[in-house]
Amino acid sequence: MAQLIKLQDYISRYQVDLKRYPTQFIRLKQVQWERMKDEWHTQEEQSMAMETVEAEEKIKKPSFFKRLFHLRKTEIWSNPWERENEKMNFSNSKEASDEIPEETSTLNFNPTMLYRPDSEFELKRMYVDQLFHFQLKWASSTLREKSYIDPKYQRDVWLRQVVQKLPDTYFVLYDPILKLKKAPIEVGVVILTPTDCYVIQKVEAEDMAAFTGNSKDRFWLKKFGEHEKKILNPLTSLYRMEKVVEQIMEEANAKMKIHRVLLSQTGYIDYPGSIYDVSLIDRRNIEDWFNHLKGNASPMKHLQFKAAEALLTNSQTTSYNRSDWYKATNELEEKE
Repeated sequence: MAQLIKLQDYISRYQVDLKRYPTQFIRLKQVQWERMKDEWHTQEEQSMAMETVEAEEKIKKPSFFKRLFHLRKTEIWSNPWERENEKMNFSNSKEASDEIPEETSTLNFNPTMLYRPDSEFELKRMYVDQLFHFQLKWASSTLREKSYIDPKYQRDVWLRQVVQKLPDTYFVLYDPILKLKKAPIEVGVVILTPTDCYVIQKVEAEDMAAFTGNSKDRFWLKKFGEHEKKILNPLTSLYRMEKVVEQIMEEANAKMKIHRVLLSQTGYIDYPGSIYDVSLIDRRNIEDWFNHLKGNASPMKHLQFKAAEALLTNSQTTSYNRSDWYKATNELEEKE
């Protein structure tokens, strides 16, 4: 899974310590996956053992009076104080878990099996879905600060695909607001591989929509069934995005090779001819593009970290202090 180091203008843990969190994420992901997989295998073995016991009990089932006598004997000799202590211990443990502060809980990733998967593939899908939501926490909070995250990102299919399909050594900046000479500029998606940089401008609309136009046209045409609508030329935003990213990295002496991508995940891009140094990706070739993109399995590089740090430093951040927010909430509750 790629690492989501920046989401819109939210505060990110990677902004605090870029050298620490990438390696911590990879280690955390591996350790928790092994733990969850071991737990699943243990449950499978216990389930098989239970089925064996049930089968044996059906073969030799004790009489009604014998079972009644055994049940009565258990009730007589069991210590009621022990049962009460068990209830109290369970209650205390639950209260203790509820008291864990949010600052601590967001640092840890403890996946749980919401149901028992039938296969390891299904288990892994459950795991990466939970890991995705954990990444959203890292991309919108630190120990001291937090940002209000738009719920749309939890449902964003394209964001989920980018994060889940690419290798751990890739860095993703999703809808960041970059600052060039103190001027905020909204851009699309930036992916930093260990060796290259991809700037991606999305053109999204209704499923199966088609986009047609020319690089010199001010407007393109979006066709959906019998409906047609003019949209601004998306290449203009892509070229501007490339220039902003390139200038920020050059000023930090972290220049990488930049690839320009115009992408429609759910539609088609019908462009006459070809565009120089621009990849046109739509639903016809997006899987092939993903496979090509994740082919670079090399470890993280120093230049990659340097470029990521430059982009994070020159990005806009909107957040609030956690302690101030808790204080304001408590004061409001007291007034009520």
